[in-house]
Amino acid sequence: MEDIVGGWWDRLITRVAYQGHPEAAVTLAEVERTAPVFFRAMGGDAALTVRSAVGTEHGARRRWLERIAGTGDRVELAWQDARSLYLPDVIDHFPDRALNRQLYFWLMALAAEARAGTDWLTANREATARCLMQMPGLAALYQRLVAAHLKTRPDPARLRGAEAAWEEAIRAALASPNEASALPAGQGACQPVPLWLHPTPPLSGQAESVPRQGGEAEAEEAARREARKRRRYRAQRVAEDTRKNGMLMVFRAESLFTWDEYVKVNRHNDEDEEDNAAAADDMNRLSVSADATTRASRLRFDLDLPAAAYDDTPLGPGLLLPEWHWKQRRLVEDHVRLVPMLPRDARPAGLPERLRAPARRLRRQFQALAPERTRRRGESSGPDIDLDRVVRFLAECGSGVRVGEPGLYQSWPPGERSLACLLLADLSLSTESWVGDAGQVIDVIRDSLLLFGEALSATGDAFGVYGFSSIRRQEVRFQVLKDFSERFDDTVRGRMLAIRPGYYTRMGAAIRQATRVLESQPAHRRLLLIVSDGKPNDLDHYEGRYGVEDTRMAVREARAAGLLPFCVTVDSEAGEYLPYLFGRNGYTVVTNVRRLPQVLTSLYATLTR
Repeated sequence: MEDIVGGWWDRLITRVAYQGHPEAAVTLAEVERTAPVFFRAMGGDAALTVRSAVGTEHGARRRWLERIAGTGDRVELAWQDARSLYLPDVIDHFPDRALNRQLYFWLMALAAEARAGTDWLTANREATARCLMQMPGLAALYQRLVAAHLKTRPDPARLRGAEAAWEEAIRAALASPNEASALPAGQGACQPVPLWLHPTPPLSGQAESVPRQGGEAEAEEAARREARKRRRYRAQRVAEDTRKNGMLMVFRAESLFTWDEYVKVNRHNDEDEEDNAAAADDMNRLSVSADATTRASRLRFDLDLPAAAYDDTPLGPGLLLPEWHWKQRRLVEDHVRLVPMLPRDARPAGLPERLRAPARRLRRQFQALAPERTRRRGESSGPDIDLDRVVRFLAECGSGVRVGEPGLYQSWPPGERSLACLLLADLSLSTESWVGDAGQVIDVIRDSLLLFGEALSATGDAFGVYGFSSIRRQEVRFQVLKDFSERFDDTVRGRMLAIRPGYYTRMGAAIRQATRVLESQPAHRRLLLIVSDGKPNDLDHYEGRYGVEDTRMAVREARAAGLLPFCVTVDSEAGEYLPYLFGRNGYTVVTNVRRLPQVLTSLYATLTR
């Protein structure tokens, strides 16, 4: 009975103490599709993705009801870093649902004008002023938000000391962002401002988790894990606790929620990842420390190159290529070494039996794409006699008018179109993963390359097939599966059957080399098809923003050279970064990996129509 009454009381006091308006709440998922477009239209960094922020402790004075209920100590505010723009997962600050939705768009516009280097109040005030000057149409929206927000803020007349001065300065900055003002000095913290960006945003994130498939309960849990993965947590570095075993000598249940001390626990197997991740949602900050174990005492795994006898066959010493350094905003010349290679153990082989039926079907379909034969008349020689020219010649001879050599034959040369296609396949280590009944990703890619080659060989178009992976910038491996000068025969099929998962994904260098190869082809239209299963990355600094920016620059270089780059990916999260790399219409996501061969061939037919 005590538990029941206690639960009633907890729900009652929590509901009474809560200052939000759940009935008018707007979630980030409702504006998630339009948020990136709006943010970039306002001038925000196009490389940033939109994610949900985690609640952080604000430290300001709470109402007595909130202190009794134990709520109101955390707030979700917007902020951004070099990778993402973080917005509140839910906004219910106002009783008007339209205002809550408009607050999302105001925060995105404000983030687009944010600058670093000043204190919190000055930075937000100046960003607001720039935002209203650049986008005058937002002035009316901003005034409505300010008027509604000031009603929820505490009255400065009821505050004392520094809190009153802070509140006056915040109100003045909100009402008149063009007038210079600064936050007065003092101890403590001021009330949060939902219309501004975070004063001290989180610094590091949480490890990602992979959602599982299943029933309704599993789907809900997967959604929770996905939301947790998209959040960002406040972090602090602490010294390692050298105590070996933690033991609770005296335990008082009423003091359990007041303890905030780190106790090191010895575990041989850490199998409670989900419990730890759920507990992180309730933590104000995540503490990170380096333990006393040195690297030399651990079992270390690294992807070293195999011995020459077991490695792929290099075709020369390699090529030096540039790479884009996005922080320095320049191309670093001769920064990457790319080595063309042939797959090891590649022997001539025919098409596997399981692919012969779909290959015949694709060849018949693509033969219809081949240019039609045209009749050429008036030839001096040819397989057929041109009867019209013969009759005209005899008539002219009878009248005595005809002079010169007659052309009495006609020919049917094959139609021609000036088109070249290069297919660049990602052969990184991630292709070793399994995709259910379809097998490994590398198996699907192998079948796709074979069927793609069978289909294009029926059109007569020039095409080449290459693959790539990398180990740092010194070793970008460029697999030559079919060069443009080669016929699609058993030798090429044997190379495709011999491919296997490689290492990492230094995509920018591979695209630059593919651009060079495709530029040398004498064709009016040149198509660059890229098949990938993940984001650009490598062991060195080529990850995150660096890899994305270098790949984007390589794609821009390909377009400047007159190529048409297009990406086909099986990465379900590709929507976060591929629009920035290839544009909204420059990529497609294959949700069913087994349909990759059909998607590739259909895509080629569409792009070359």
